[in-house]
Amino acid sequence: MNRDDNPLEGLLPRMAQLSNSLGRGQLFETATATAGITLERPALTILVILESADRPLRVGEIAERMQVVGPHVTRQLNGLERRRLIKRVPDPDDQRARLITLTPDGKKLIGRYLRVINDWFDQALAGWPESERRDLVRLLGRLVDDLAAHLNTIVDDPLAEEDALALSADNRPNTT
Repeated sequence: MNRDDNPLEGLLPRMAQLSNSLGRGQLFETATATAGITLERPALTILVILESADRPLRVGEIAERMQVVGPHVTRQLNGLERRRLIKRVPDPDDQRARLITLTPDGKKLIGRYLRVINDWFDQALAGWPESERRDLVRLLGRLVDDLAAHLNTIVDDPLAEEDALALSADNRPNTT
C-alpha cells in the first residue's frame, strides 16, 4: 500500500506529540499546585479513574485501567484511604470482595483538579464548535478503547499478530 493511501498515516507521530505535550515537565506540578493538591501522579490517576467510572471499582479494574499490577494500586489506595479520599465498600455481588469508591473529600479534591485541566482544554479549544468538541471526546474514547483492546491481544498472543501480518502480506497485490 502506498503511504499516501493509508488514512492513518501520521497517527503515531501525532499521538506521540500529544503524549509528550501532556507529560511534559512541570505540567502535572502546575495543575496540582493550581488546584491546591499534594498528591503524586499515580494517586491522582486513581482518583481520576474513580471519578470517571459510573460505579465503584475493584482493585483489579483500577490496575487494568492504569495498565499496572494490582500491588502498585493497593499501595496507592492505602495512602488515599489514610487521607480519607477513598473508601473500601463491600461488593454486593461478592461479600468477600471490596470495591473502591471516592469519599466526599475525594470528590471535592478531584473536582478541583479536573476544573483546572478542563479549563486548559476549554482555552486550547476555544475556537472549536461544541459539536466538534463532543466528536473529539467521542472519537478519542473510541480510539483508546479499540486500540487498547487490540494491543492487549498482541501482548497476550504475539503469534496471532504474526499470523495476521503474514496473511496480510500474502494478500497484497503483486506489483512486480
